[in-house]
Amino acid sequence: MRFVLLSGGSGKRLWPLSNDNRSKQFLKLLRSDSYKEQSMLQRVWNQLREVGYDDQTIVATSNSQVDMIINQLGRNVPLIIEPERRDTFPAIALAAAYLYSIQKISLNEKIAVMPVDPYVETPFFQKISDLEPIMDETGAELGLIGVKPTFPSSKYGYIIPLKNQNDEYVNVSHFQEKPTEEEAKELLSKNALWNAGVFAFKLGTLIDILLEKGLPIQYNELLNRYSELPKISFDYEVVEKLEHIVALPYKGYWKDLGTWNTLTDEMATNLLGKGMISPDSENTHIVNELDIPVAALGVKDMVIAASPDGILVTEKSASPRIKELLKDFDQRPMFEERRWGWYHVIDHASYEDGQEMLTKRISVLPGKNLSYQYHETRNEVWTVIKGEGEFVLDDKIIPIKAGDVLRVPARAKHSVKALTALEFIEVQTGRNLVEDDKIRLFESWEEIEAHCEFVKLQVK
Repeated sequence: MRFVLLSGGSGKRLWPLSNDNRSKQFLKLLRSDSYKEQSMLQRVWNQLREVGYDDQTIVATSNSQVDMIINQLGRNVPLIIEPERRDTFPAIALAAAYLYSIQKISLNEKIAVMPVDPYVETPFFQKISDLEPIMDETGAELGLIGVKPTFPSSKYGYIIPLKNQNDEYVNVSHFQEKPTEEEAKELLSKNALWNAGVFAFKLGTLIDILLEKGLPIQYNELLNRYSELPKISFDYEVVEKLEHIVALPYKGYWKDLGTWNTLTDEMATNLLGKGMISPDSENTHIVNELDIPVAALGVKDMVIAASPDGILVTEKSASPRIKELLKDFDQRPMFEERRWGWYHVIDHASYEDGQEMLTKRISVLPGKNLSYQYHETRNEVWTVIKGEGEFVLDDKIIPIKAGDVLRVPARAKHSVKALTALEFIEVQTGRNLVEDDKIRLFESWEEIEAHCEFVKLQVK
């Protein structure tokens, strides 16, 4: 069996820490065995490694999340990168084409697709592999994991079984998405299961669907025609059209940490970042990414979350409504993690003549480098405030240190490598200051060094 981890989409339910580029699975808020905070992505990957499935797993993601995945898991994790976000069916189809045409996997091989952010015990992943013999025995087209409900939740989708089931697995009758609490009570009386979002199928099943749609099954061809795939979920495009589906009941611990009230139950501590919580503040959490302190005094059942993107103060029970509150709120992400470190937007201004100014604080980890790139429409000035590194400008490499000021005109090729922990303030000026204004020439420092000449003079 091969595994596909789905890591896509944007995040508003854990605002202000999550945003369009920094989804919930990357937030380092969970407990780990080493008492360090870890992200949902890191936790799931470590669990897959524990059961020996990490070398059978690929991660399907979007361009905007590649840097964060590499930053948290390293460079050796195989990634399937969507050229654009088009929902779960296109993402899974692209992964299937990769397994078929690049990795040459048999059409009879079972593929298990799972979300990257479930909070489960490690045996959950062993349970997924149990779908393979059940599907072989029953001839089912699709296998699912259904969690035994512990209460009538209105937050989850439900798998409704046919009557007269055995204890080992259930044949699926139909599905119901997020019922009311009263409807959920009725579903529990029918032995319905929470849908854990895990799908298992023969690789050939999805390859056949692509052929029926007249789409290529070769990975590179499908990548080039990705915009032609229907923008639709795997549930609607595949699951609801298959007739023979089985589900394997799972009785262990399972939780969707999609909102602040569920996430705080599993956090390593009540206070992350600068802040104070008074002894009489009951069941209250502070998560603060800012450099100013946050205090909670005499409050109960509260979440206070602060980041460069904003500040949230909410009762825990009300926190799932944040997505609805933000539906008409549009703001560029103010903080992003990258494979080389992170950046924080400090200031942004637009002027009457159409010019803009954007100021960032950028941190590059020791030994890491930015890609060799240029911009079409913006000029940049960098002021190095910490550390030492090597700076490239139009094929010349020079050493830099704290106190140096570097000018990068529009269309000038540039990069930087951190020899020690390196920080600089970047001031951009020009029109249309967007992240997309970036033409990458080389990624690795080895490529850059091979192309450029080292100059021993210090920057004046």
